[in-house]
Amino acid sequence: MKILLTAIAATLMSCASTTSSQQNSSDMQQKAEFIVSGSQGGTMERGFKIIKDEKEFHTVVKSGSGLIEEGKNSTADYPEFPKDKKVVVYNLGSFRSGSHSINEIKGISVKNNVLYVEVPAGEPSGGMEIQMLSNPWFVFAVPANYQFTSVELKYSK
Repeated sequence: MKILLTAIAATLMSCASTTSSQQNSSDMQQKAEFIVSGSQGGTMERGFKIIKDEKEFHTVVKSGSGLIEEGKNSTADYPEFPKDKKVVVYNLGSFRSGSHSINEIKGISVKNNVLYVEVPAGEPSGGMEIQMLSNPWFVFAVPANYQFTSVELKYSK
């Protein structure tokens, strides 16, 4: 009887120890939502921030993209804030030349509390004749139940 109870307890413990640290990537790929990006307006350092509410979302989009023109209805030109999702702004850092903006998310996966975001590899653009600083950024959404403490980009062809 003790052996049976031990076996049942071990089975339950193994089921309970399966965490959300590694989730089905095909399920996630369908649920990633690219929202908006900009080639200017991000921070000089690479990093991410989870946007808590619609007001913060509008502030990020307005300050980074220049979508809003003075004298116009300020909410009319904003992308819609996703409900029931985690909204993330990712800053790619500072670059001296070329185009580094992200316009698509191919897929996402979570492993060991790291959110991996698969994006297309950028094509080199322009030469070194003119050096222009850029601070690209993009905003995307993932399901609210995804647990992660860092975000890494994976470039693919």
